Amino acid sequence: MRRRTLLAGTILSAVAGPVIGAGAARAADPGPSVTRIGSSRLDAQALFFVSYDGLVNNNSFQKNGLFTYKGYQYAAWYTADRNAVVGRRALGASTWSTVKVGHTLRYNDSHNVISMGVSKTDGRLHLNMDSHSDGFTYVKSVAGLLDNPAGLSWTTSRFGAPQSTLDGLALTSQFTYPQFISTPEGRLQLSYRVAVSGNGRNALAEYDGTRWTNLGEWTSSTGTYSSEHGSSTARNMYLHGIDYDGNGRLHAMFTWREQNGAVMCNGGGITNHDTGYVYSDDRGRTWRNNAGAVVGTTGSSDRVSVTDAGLVVDPLNPDHSLMNQESQFIDSAGRPHAIISYVPGRFGQCTTNYVANRTANGRAFLVRKSSSGAWQKTEIPVPLNSSQRTKLVLDKYNNAYAIFPFGRIAGASVASGHTDWTILFDGAGLNAFGEVVIDEMRIAQDGVLSVMYQEKSSGTTPSALHVVDFRLPA
Repeated sequence: MRRRTLLAGTILSAVAGPVIGAGAARAADPGPSVTRIGSSRLDAQALFFVSYDGLVNNNSFQKNGLFTYKGYQYAAWYTADRNAVVGRRALGASTWSTVKVGHTLRYNDSHNVISMGVSKTDGRLHLNMDSHSDGFTYVKSVAGLLDNPAGLSWTTSRFGAPQSTLDGLALTSQFTYPQFISTPEGRLQLSYRVAVSGNGRNALAEYDGTRWTNLGEWTSSTGTYSSEHGSSTARNMYLHGIDYDGNGRLHAMFTWREQNGAVMCNGGGITNHDTGYVYSDDRGRTWRNNAGAVVGTTGSSDRVSVTDAGLVVDPLNPDHSLMNQESQFIDSAGRPHAIISYVPGRFGQCTTNYVANRTANGRAFLVRKSSSGAWQKTEIPVPLNSSQRTKLVLDKYNNAYAIFPFGRIAGASVASGHTDWTILFDGAGLNAFGEVVIDEMRIAQDGVLSVMYQEKSSGTTPSALHVVDFRLPA
């Protein structure tokens, strides 16, 4: 399991037209559409500062910064005075009730987002926040708060004191990228990175309604990766997403980042390379490549490594400023899809400034597993005009939607094999800064796409934070 190879025959280059069997569309199924049905303001004066080209209240890797559960929607952010707050509203309401949870942001670092999750076994809301390769802050609500939102008041007293552990479980002193996911049984898992960019490992912890357990690390930072320019012996896996499908399979699409810049053609680029895929059928304990071969066991010495066979589903060297942590979504048949973005080769084979080059020539692509099992890739013909990330969602018919920086939305139909991309909303009137946060859960609940965004500002002048809602095809 230590030889790095592509899975033979799994990737197609750009798909130019409809693919037979690519989707489950019927003749009567509608194509993609968005209808704006409302907007609400979370905060007139939310915290604003630009760090790593992004905002701490709107970062692609927040899972979840905005979510829906049992008829209520929840959002988390930092106010102008740096307080962490959580808001809720009944679906369809225009006003939000907010509570402070007893923590203030420590640093002007956009990595230090607030991520939320719900443990369905006991109806608690969980928050993990304010971490970038250091300690984290954890807060949880009383049991049942999310099960009975109409009957329980939304007050600070419903939340416990901030902690630096998970109820006494210390994970690591170098913690980043908290992402909560619910298992089919209703347990809550926390995905996170141990150590630092370019030399880190992914890990999982799990809450069963009574206590947290550290399942351990499941990716490796060791092994040798070589490009035409040089080699690197340390790296980390950046997740585009980690999600369960309806049958209980856990999917993770990802890219690697190398520690050694010698793998690049130019030091102004970024060392990310390749798009990979693994899955788990035992709640994240054992990981398999696309062919079903075991490539890692969580908590053991045999973890998913850059040298494992069959991981790469879309090869790309480190010379094109491939973005990390973009977006993943699982369709109704349990097939993984991801948005990736980079500077295509037609604009040159060596990026020298990843922010400038991505802004000028970056493009997003949909990489997905088709019904035949083959991996297919389609360029989305919309200039990024930004160095930042794009979000992906699918509607009930498996039409795809790319939500670009500045709140622009493009869609493609499943009937076309996701090749007929067109702009559905141009972002007009939002004045959005860049990346947005998506409510993944609400789409399944009532067919509405909720987008959280923050208005542009300058320096550290606070700006308004909003949620805008779009009706998807019914």
